[in-house]
Amino acid sequence: MTAVVAPPAPSRPAVRRRRRRPVWPRLAHFASFGAPGVLVYLCFVMAPILISFGYSLTNYNPFNPPVKFVGLDNYRLLFSDEQFLTALKVTTILTLIVVVVPNVLGLGVALLLDRKGWLYNALRSVFFTPVILSSVVVSIVWSRLLDDRGPLNSLLRAVGVSHPPGWLSDPDVALYSVASIVCWQMLGFCVVVYLAGLQGVPAELLEAAEIDGAGPLRRFRAVTWPLLAPSLTINTVVLLISAFKTYDYVKVITNGGPGSGATATIAFDVLQTGFDSNHVGYASAMAVLMLVIVALVTTVVLSFLRRREVDL
Repeated sequence: MTAVVAPPAPSRPAVRRRRRRPVWPRLAHFASFGAPGVLVYLCFVMAPILISFGYSLTNYNPFNPPVKFVGLDNYRLLFSDEQFLTALKVTTILTLIVVVVPNVLGLGVALLLDRKGWLYNALRSVFFTPVILSSVVVSIVWSRLLDDRGPLNSLLRAVGVSHPPGWLSDPDVALYSVASIVCWQMLGFCVVVYLAGLQGVPAELLEAAEIDGAGPLRRFRAVTWPLLAPSLTINTVVLLISAFKTYDYVKVITNGGPGSGATATIAFDVLQTGFDSNHVGYASAMAVLMLVIVALVTTVVLSFLRRREVDL
């Protein structure tokens, strides 16, 4: 008998280990792209914030040296300052109006303009036009329209209203007039964002809901509105930040009046205190506190709205 010799097992090819690229060249490559943006952020965002915080711990006044370190005295004084507390109240009311009204009206207008045709395209442009205008120009135009002897009050007198409201001269009405002007300019932004969201709603979902017997209101509540959650988040956060730092409308239209700070926002008080009264240290404390309030409120609102997006 002859022995059968098994063929030798094939030899495994040698596994070549992949050499890791050096870390430093990769870091240099990343830095070459990221450094410009990081430098701009550090120079124009972080540096001013840190400088303002440093000023807020002093009694800095460029025309009344020397500069003394006062610690947290400026912050303690803010919570007993009637002018600042009034500005905080005014800013809160203005922010609530500007966040709610353009969101509600913007959604309604977007639903009406969510059609095809040249007329609806033209109307979209009309509604968006105020957004691209300068806020100073908008403020000047509306201040002329709402003047006590302006076109609006003249029209009211012509139809029999003997004592029309003082839209900008009455302390009880002026704040709501300013808020209405801000809402008018921001309405187009909300309309465009909601239109983008509406055009992203799948048509098959709406058709399936219609086949199941859902009416227009039911389809909107069960299908359209949940899918508009990202649009609601964008509009709410943008309006919140824009309203809280309102300055130019107040400066041009009412200059903080009428009366004692009826329309003076925190941003208006910061600039008045820092540049008109030259109390830079105290104004910096106001600015830092405003930054903290905006950051906290925005974080809470954003986290709530984003959680709603995930839940939906």
